[in-house]
Order: sequence, then C-alpha cells, then structure tokens
Amino acid sequence: MFELVLVAPEALVESVSEALMNELEALSVSVEDADADTDEERAIFGEPGLPAPRAGWQRSVLTALFEHEDTATEAATLLLAQEWAHDVHVQALREVQPQDWVRLTQSQFSPVEITSEFWIVPSWHEPPAQARRVIRLDPGLAFGTGTHPTTRMCLRWIARHASPQGWSRVLDYGCGSGILAIGAALHGGQCVDAVDIDPAAVEATRANAQANAVAVQAGLPELAYGRYELVLANILATPLKLLAPLLAAHVAPGGHLVLAGILERQAQELQSAYAPWCALEVSEREEGWVLMTARFGEPT
Repeated sequence: MFELVLVAPEALVESVSEALMNELEALSVSVEDADADTDEERAIFGEPGLPAPRAGWQRSVLTALFEHEDTATEAATLLLAQEWAHDVHVQALREVQPQDWVRLTQSQFSPVEITSEFWIVPSWHEPPAQARRVIRLDPGLAFGTGTHPTTRMCLRWIARHASPQGWSRVLDYGCGSGILAIGAALHGGQCVDAVDIDPAAVEATRANAQANAVAVQAGLPELAYGRYELVLANILATPLKLLAPLLAAHVAPGGHLVLAGILERQAQELQSAYAPWCALEVSEREEGWVLMTARFGEPT
C-alpha cells in the first residue's frame, strides 16, 4: 500500500477528495488540519446544539491510500494537471509500513478505574489486584466503553449507592453497550432491563451481559414497563428533556433517577424539564460534564 499526501485549501478539499475516490482509484481519503498543533490551528466543531464556527480548515492535509505506487504517482500527476487544482501541493508519496492493527487498537484501551475496587477491563488485560468487581468489555459497535466521563460518573454512582439488598428492578434507558446495566447487575440489581432504539446496541448489550455472566434483559424501548427502583439514562441533554415524562413515570416511589450526557451549562435546563416530577441535583462534575440525580418521594 502507498499513501499520497496532499495539502489543499479549504475551498478545494471536497473537489480533491471526490477526484481521488471517484476518478483516480484511491481506496480511501482522510482529511486532517494542516495547521494542527500550531498557532494557526482553528476549531471547526461547535458545542452540541450550536452551529460549527466554519465549514472546514483553512488548509487541510489529504492522505489518499493506493494499492500500487504507480497508481498513486499517476493520480498525483493527473490531479496536479487540472487547472482548478493549482493550489494543491504534493507533500509526500510513501509506502505504508505493515502494522499489527489488532495490537495497535488494543494498546489504546487499558483498564479503567471506576472506584478502587470496581474496574472496567478489556479481555486482553488482567484485572488489577485490588479489583473486587470487574466489567469485562471490549470496544465494539455500540457506544460505552467506560472511558467517557459520563459513563464513569454513572458507574461510580452505582458503586457508591449499592446496598446489600440491591435494587429489585433497574432500567438502563439508551443502553448502548449495556455497561450501566451490567454495572447495576454486578452491584445487586435483581431484575435489570436495558433498552435502546438501535438494534446493534441491543445485541451488544446481550453479548456483553453474557460475557460478564449477569442477567440483563435487553430490547427495544417497549421492553420497559412499570416502575423501577433505579432508572439510568446516559444519553444527551436534548433527548433527556424530551424523555422527561417517560423516564419520570418509570421511577418507583422512593426510587432514584440518574441522568448523564449533560454539559455543565445545560444543568438548569434539565432541572426545569424535570421539575414537575422531581428535584434534579448535580451529584458530580467531571471534564465539563455533570451527573444529575433525584430521589422520588415515598408514597403518601
């Protein structure tokens, strides 16, 4: 395999990418900021819910992958011969060195500490000696490997609020990989339901629960019924606001609601959205994200 590396201005990135893929036999094209890690670097992605500051980087590096060196050389020659491509420059043409992609991927995922005794451990690692509870979880198609602050905060809440009698019923709404449902089951959840609108997430949850030898019922949202002592939802602020009536209706009297996927600046919006049913409070903060929880009143 050979890489053709080009530098192009913002206005030509799309045209160059399309020419490489559709006409010049590139197997793939990736685009990166040519000014990354310099004083000229500029962000192009806005915060969730806000428009991007700009459509693309001022200068981009395009890396096109080719099967043969002569194909890459011909592509560069033909591309630079186009009148519209006069601002495109070749930075490099190089052979791709063989890599052990499995080992490279695995090296990016190490055990994740939730508490001193509760860890998430990929299958290719041994659990730390101090680990008393372990979730075995490998990166997959569904969101949720335990590396994101929102997931870690939810799991810490579960570990810190577990009791000897456990929870009779637990709902993980928007389960992704099933990591929260598995965490709840490991900490005494007796009947754990995990639901998601994505069938791939449902299958991932079933597989991960089986790998961890815990009982979790996974399915589409209609699987959830009745009330639960613990309702978990790690999604994003906008769907959490829309789901307020549904999630609140699933919390049993005396039960807990645990919400994540919320930026610090969105906390007040969530409090207002859930005010008719409960008083949400910020329980933890990490890296600009917050965990919000509420205890529902006992029956009168």
